[in-house]
Amino acid sequence: MQLLSTLVAVGSLVSVASAHATVYGLWVNGAFQGDGRNVYIRSPPNNNPVKDISGTQINCNVNNRNVGSSVSAKAGDSITFEWYHNSRGDDIIAASHKGPIVVYIAPASSNGNGAVWSKLCQDGLSGGQWAVDKLIANGGKHSCTLPSALAPGDYLLRAEIIAHHESETSYSTNSARGTQFYPSCSQVKVTSGGSAVPNQNFNFVGGYKYSDPGILFNLYSNPTSYSIPGPSIWQPSGGGTTNPGTGGSGTVAKYGQCGGIGYTGATQCASSTCVKVNDYYHQCQ
Repeated sequence: MQLLSTLVAVGSLVSVASAHATVYGLWVNGAFQGDGRNVYIRSPPNNNPVKDISGTQINCNVNNRNVGSSVSAKAGDSITFEWYHNSRGDDIIAASHKGPIVVYIAPASSNGNGAVWSKLCQDGLSGGQWAVDKLIANGGKHSCTLPSALAPGDYLLRAEIIAHHESETSYSTNSARGTQFYPSCSQVKVTSGGSAVPNQNFNFVGGYKYSDPGILFNLYSNPTSYSIPGPSIWQPSGGGTTNPGTGGSGTVAKYGQCGGIGYTGATQCASSTCVKVNDYYHQCQ
């Protein structure tokens, strides 16, 4: 009986440890763009996390290369990332993998390498609920609105889950543990917009540090606040809408998130009405 209990416990740990995630596809203003894996998403070979932040794998994961196609969108459009675990519509990611979700942008010509990234959207811990909790409740979807001032061009959109279930110890100290990063880069062509070029010039290699309070973090200390790593949200000159997750001011473009449990972004829709989809996700429709 004791052996059986031990095997069950070990099996549970293995199941939790392998409950990882990656992006399946994008939605633009509520319209699904098709299975993007290795089509317009620079998909990794599996859903394993990146833990070593000293190398370029932290930029766009371990299989970063041009996949030939892009999703077309306009500045001001809502981009929704759809994540999954092993198959579309499954449990998405283990509920134990709590942490923030962040979206960055860089020119596609950079291949995501170097000081080229600007932060568009972020969602961390609010009211005891993590962004990953909301992601699971929303069927694997989270949204980010492109700034209406964004200049046309070919970009990489980098969506990232940062999971903190083993991050009380640094990977540099114990490679069996450490923060788990799930970066995913999608190729997006912005066909029309303003003149603002993302210019935060953030480099994940060196910009992310094992000692950062948003990376070396004890999830089990009953935290009430959390500092998301990286720069602040990029605010383009020339006006435009405020991105979800940047604060309560500004407006949200049609099909962007405008409310829900734990949501801290703008709640006023620019040209539509905020409609409750479920308790965790309200959308401008």
